[in-house]
Amino acid sequence: MILRDGGHVRESSALADVLEICRQPKDFGGLEISEKASLTAAQESEIVFLVAAWLEALNSSDRAMSISAPLDNRPAGRRGMTLSEKIFALHDMEQKGSVAPGDLIRTHVDWVVASELSWMGMERTYHSLGSPGIFRNDRFWLAGDHVVDPRINNSPKAQAMIDASERAKRVFKMTDYQGMNYTILHTEFYRERAQPGMLVIGSDSHTCSSGAVGCLAIGLGVADVTMPLVTGETWFKVPESVNIRMVGRPRPGIGGKDIILYILKQLKRNTVTSDRVVEFTGPGAEHLSSDARFAICNMTTMPKEFGGITGLFTPDQTTFDFIQKRKLSRHKDLKTYFQPDEDAQYAETHEINLDDVRSFMARYPNPDDVVPVPELEGMSLDGCFIGACTTTEEDLILGALVLGEGLQRGLKPATKGKRKVVPGSLPILNRLQELGLTQIYEDAGFEIGVPGCSYCVGISADAAAPGEVWLSSQNRNFKNRMGRGSIGHLGSAATVAASSFTMTVTDPHDLLASIDEKAFRDMIKTKRGKNASKLDPSTHELRYVEPPGNPKAGQDIQSTEDGTAGLNDENLELKGKAQVLGDFIDTDALAPGPFLTEMIDNASSGLHCLELTHPEFRERARSGFSIVVAGKGFGCGSSRENAVMALLGCGVKCVIAKSFSFIFQRNMPNLGLLGITLSDESFFSNVSDGADISIDFHQRTINLGDRVFPFTLSKMEQELFEHGGIESAFRHFGRRLFEVMTSSAKGVKAPDDTAPSLDVELQW
Repeated sequence: MILRDGGHVRESSALADVLEICRQPKDFGGLEISEKASLTAAQESEIVFLVAAWLEALNSSDRAMSISAPLDNRPAGRRGMTLSEKIFALHDMEQKGSVAPGDLIRTHVDWVVASELSWMGMERTYHSLGSPGIFRNDRFWLAGDHVVDPRINNSPKAQAMIDASERAKRVFKMTDYQGMNYTILHTEFYRERAQPGMLVIGSDSHTCSSGAVGCLAIGLGVADVTMPLVTGETWFKVPESVNIRMVGRPRPGIGGKDIILYILKQLKRNTVTSDRVVEFTGPGAEHLSSDARFAICNMTTMPKEFGGITGLFTPDQTTFDFIQKRKLSRHKDLKTYFQPDEDAQYAETHEINLDDVRSFMARYPNPDDVVPVPELEGMSLDGCFIGACTTTEEDLILGALVLGEGLQRGLKPATKGKRKVVPGSLPILNRLQELGLTQIYEDAGFEIGVPGCSYCVGISADAAAPGEVWLSSQNRNFKNRMGRGSIGHLGSAATVAASSFTMTVTDPHDLLASIDEKAFRDMIKTKRGKNASKLDPSTHELRYVEPPGNPKAGQDIQSTEDGTAGLNDENLELKGKAQVLGDFIDTDALAPGPFLTEMIDNASSGLHCLELTHPEFRERARSGFSIVVAGKGFGCGSSRENAVMALLGCGVKCVIAKSFSFIFQRNMPNLGLLGITLSDESFFSNVSDGADISIDFHQRTINLGDRVFPFTLSKMEQELFEHGGIESAFRHFGRRLFEVMTSSAKGVKAPDDTAPSLDVELQW
């Protein structure tokens, strides 16, 4: 109050935020300190730390790029843009006001998110850059979810990850850190932090989940995410957008999981969405809750799911109301609500009728092998899992109500099999307890776990055994995902709940039909958490805006992409024998989950490359079969850049493929591996395993026998590969690396101070 009265409003607000954190219960990310109780030494130390962190956040904010205010109306002559193009235009450092597919742009970033597993790799990258400090200590969200679990947290591997996360908190003075098993990475970030119009970069492929609130959230590899953490910037070649137009209205009990499975059934993976942003529009979207949208966006990513770079919904009144119920004003104060222009240019448009959606299952091992649940009814199960980031609070409530209805009918859980439910965060667990739903789960035979990925990654305390058949509400069902040798099918939480009584696949339709729809809606409409904000009628108004900037009337922005510029003028050449692989070689195969925590560098990663699926691959690569030739979607799956490290570690010099996963394609040049996308089918029909291949950089050609095949590299791939990867490029150019590499100007010199360190001490 003294600071406020003295005119220091920002400092006063920072201390008010700390006070609110002190008062909040631990289940809601607070310290749960009573104002009447005496402080312990530990509590006093934590309060002093938070004060220092929140005051440093003011310095962080001052360092952020100043963005012009959005426009009320679209400037005359500006091209029609999609929702994602408008968000890219807002974050374009040149503030041109318009972007188009193919433009190479340098962008500022609003948030960086990471898990404890990915932070281990990010920390190594950070130190290799010279520990330069981070751009904003109030915009780094780090959550412990993948490997940590109270049952194994004393193990050396888990403890190393916990220690690394705790170091990050202290060194960076992080304002927003709840430690291990508070939330799955994406859950509370979406519920309490992501806002419409933001650009979020995360080191996890399911970062796209926050697209539910009209946020452009994109998963990238570890090195690719460390750069915006340090510089506040990254780069993109603006992708095309696909419009999934929703019509109709889903029937009661049908949620986001069933809808995305239906979309996968209709359109298949890695087809219309490959290397594109997926935008969900249409009148049907108005009938979907924020949680339903979250589940849909969550599975939009990667060729192993729908295949898009990311997915997002146009923010609307549902979004506005969802965000206004947040606890803290700083996480709901942005007003950058965009909507696509009527003349926006989509690469493709597809219509999905929500009236046709019913309860579906995706059969192992492909999430697009989708059938109605009745077709698999009676299939025997060894386990039922309700959890993972894709399973929202709404899904967990509905699953409990299905179980409750079954128990009321006299159904009893079979003695065989395993049942587990893992809420996405402690606030969600608190809500389930408040509603009495945790008791229903326990009565139905479910073990309730702490927030975390659990069976969805199968690399921590929970892993399905070889040969076990599971039905899970998670997002991925490919080989070895739930545990080495296990078999996982996908379904909604309601379907898993209905099937758990007899441990056989069961259609939840009859149980869903008996649920009181009004009671269910009341449960999911209740405010989130303690002291959640009340809606202010005076500000309860949604207003769409336009990106700032005013390009010349009628003139589209031209791409700065240079696909023909050479690496060097000297005649560089790579030679090796072809090792031919098939379509959709995923990162979970390249960097197998059971060994992931051991894969800390190229050498250790190379020991396990394709070990579970192609056991002969590593020895052949070392003996000269060093040029991988693959089909479509190479590197699909998780964002783990250990996959590229594994290829480098066993001697692979180059990967030639028909197409790459978006994240994997960025990871290759970032780590110094050459990746060539080749569309000429005759190359793939003529190449045979063991064939001699030479790659001529001077001519930009692949030589196969007497056949010559030209190829191109993008400007960024060229620059990064030329400099040996993004880390060495940073050491050369410092914080200007993206400015230099996206500039069309030639001969830009590296700054004298190649990697200036941000002062992480307090500066106020």
